[in-house]
Amino acid sequence: MRARLTKDFFFESAQTLPQVPPGHKCASMHGHSFRIEVSIEGEVNAATGWIYDHAQIGKAMRPLVAQLDHAYLNDIPGLENPTIELMAAWFWEKLSPHCPGLCEIVIHETPRARCSYRGE
Repeated sequence: MRARLTKDFFFESAQTLPQVPPGHKCASMHGHSFRIEVSIEGEVNAATGWIYDHAQIGKAMRPLVAQLDHAYLNDIPGLENPTIELMAAWFWEKLSPHCPGLCEIVIHETPRARCSYRGE
C-alpha cells in the first residue's frame, strides 16, 4: 500500500521582492504568515504501519523554521529574491537529503496564494 504523509509548519517573515517592476507593492518591505506543507510518499511498512516517522520531518524542519521565523528573508543565503517559487526550491534542497520519499513542498504566503514544488 502506498500513501502520502503531509506535515504543516508555520513561520512569520518579512521580505522584499527585488526583481519586481518599480512601484509594485512587493517592492516594499512587507511580511507574511507562511504555512509550509511537507509531503512524503512511499510504501506503508507492514510492521510499523507508517511510511516514515513524521517526527523526522519535524527534526529536519525545525532549524529551517527557526532560521526564517521573524527574519528578513532577503538576508538568508539562497533567498535573496524570496518568491514562494524560489522558497519552495530552497526548502526542497535543504530537506531532500534528510527526508526519503519527499514528494512535494507547498508554501502558502496567504490563505489564497501558494506554490507547489515537486523537485523538478
